Amino acid sequence: MMLLLIGRSVAAFGGVALVLTVAASVIGKLIVPRPVRGWLARWVDGSLNGAFSLATGIITDYQRRDRVLAGQAAAILLGQLAAWLGLSCIGYGLLLWPFVDGLAPAFTAAGSALFTLGFAEPDGAVPSAIVFAAAATGLAIVTLQIAYLPTLYAAFNRRETEVALLNARAGVPTWGPELLARTHYALGSGVSTIDTLPDLYTRWERWAADVTESHTTYLPLVRFRSPRPLSSWVTALLAVLDSAALFLALAPKSAPVVPARLCLRAGFLCFRRIAQTMGIRLPDEPDPTGRISLSYQEFLDAVTRMRAVDFPIERDPADAWPDFVGWRVTYEEAAYAVAAAVDAVPALWSGPRRHHGPAIAPIRPPRGRPRP
Repeated sequence: MMLLLIGRSVAAFGGVALVLTVAASVIGKLIVPRPVRGWLARWVDGSLNGAFSLATGIITDYQRRDRVLAGQAAAILLGQLAAWLGLSCIGYGLLLWPFVDGLAPAFTAAGSALFTLGFAEPDGAVPSAIVFAAAATGLAIVTLQIAYLPTLYAAFNRRETEVALLNARAGVPTWGPELLARTHYALGSGVSTIDTLPDLYTRWERWAADVTESHTTYLPLVRFRSPRPLSSWVTALLAVLDSAALFLALAPKSAPVVPARLCLRAGFLCFRRIAQTMGIRLPDEPDPTGRISLSYQEFLDAVTRMRAVDFPIERDPADAWPDFVGWRVTYEEAAYAVAAAVDAVPALWSGPRRHHGPAIAPIRPPRGRPRP
């Protein structure tokens, strides 16, 4: 009898620990306005990300993989809610066990209270207090999760509005050289719109700051995919950064130096902070003398694309290459890591994926139509 009492008391302390763990996780994820990731959130994210990775491991076609991965963020949110409610039920059940006759009635009373069903209520002042606390916990978790969703979708809509505008300007999948070429070509109007790039870089500097704060605070946003399968916030930001780096390297006299540099800085910080929040290990600071994965031949291919529309290139590519490398080395590693982790569309210059398929070039309209 004494051993049973001791065992129930130990179980009750374990129940308190579980309830406090859930409370800390809920507060950290839904209330504290900064990245707070405990073991529970890491376990839910890791388990579901692993499950989706296994499910898509045999799918070689990107668009089919994208359809499956479209449900990943929703699954994480539902898994998070299920984990909170499930562990709370176990915690309150263990906490009630010393005060009721048997483990099954304890869990029945805990579940009845947590889900506000009210069909089982134990006698006594202490069990009633525990039941009321369980009811308040269940109500608080569900209410906070519901209130959390509009914040997520507001941040998602802000992000995707700029991505959609960039897709209209640069095509899909987005590519930095394509952005510069199409901006100069300006729908074949004969009037270059390069003068709009300073405003674009300013908008994307602000966009990068917004995404950095929202996506590190609410990490499931990282895995919310764009409505179009060949569109991705990761490749969109990478294309903007590449366009700024190319412009500064190839045409330094006409490039909008300050907006381009500020955009590069904001984008570098965005990729790095999101990668670190996702648990991706990166050096504290990129090596400014390091090398990039992109080859010189790929750089020349970009120059060829820009020259096809008479983009005003001021420097020889061989002279511009070291400067371009110096800019890209700051953000390439983090960008490639995030792109691989979320399985973003394999656009040109966006790094390797688990499925070693060919990179997808920007889709261009057939001949005979105005080129957007």
